[in-house]
Amino acid sequence: MITPAYVQLMAAYGAWQNQNLFEAAETLSDAERRADRGAFFASIHGTFSHLLWGDQVWLSRLAGTPAPAAPDIPSSVEAYPEWTTLRAERAQTDEQALAWARRVTAAELEGDLSWFSGAIQAQVSRPRWTLVVQLFNHGTHHRGQAHALLTAAGVRPGDTDVQYLDSPHFRFG
Repeated sequence: MITPAYVQLMAAYGAWQNQNLFEAAETLSDAERRADRGAFFASIHGTFSHLLWGDQVWLSRLAGTPAPAAPDIPSSVEAYPEWTTLRAERAQTDEQALAWARRVTAAELEGDLSWFSGAIQAQVSRPRWTLVVQLFNHGTHHRGQAHALLTAAGVRPGDTDVQYLDSPHFRFG
């Protein structure tokens, strides 16, 4: 079982790393961000767009925030075709995640959550706490892909280790 402190740490970490990677990506041209680099979602932009979409899907289920505009995984890649819109939506979604993390209680992490999964076309029910882990694990996974794509493009993002997190949203101790 996870705790509200875990949720707060991971939301702060995710926001910090999203900012880190988006700032690194800003040093590239739009064409460089959109170049097909052989990744699962093809480009840096597509990877960021899918990551945002996934966060919005899980936050809508867990925190009651609005569902993403794109209806499914394939359309998630181009859900935000403009870089400035993608970056603004990323920041807004990170703020929503941080606000939810600050108010989540241990009781809200218990029990099951049921939803219809478009990915497998079936009704699914899982323990809520495992789905919170999924929210953060999905983000870490795709940010790792984005980091690798940025590095291959000659950009060096900042530190990624959680012990270097210095955020106004989270303080250790």
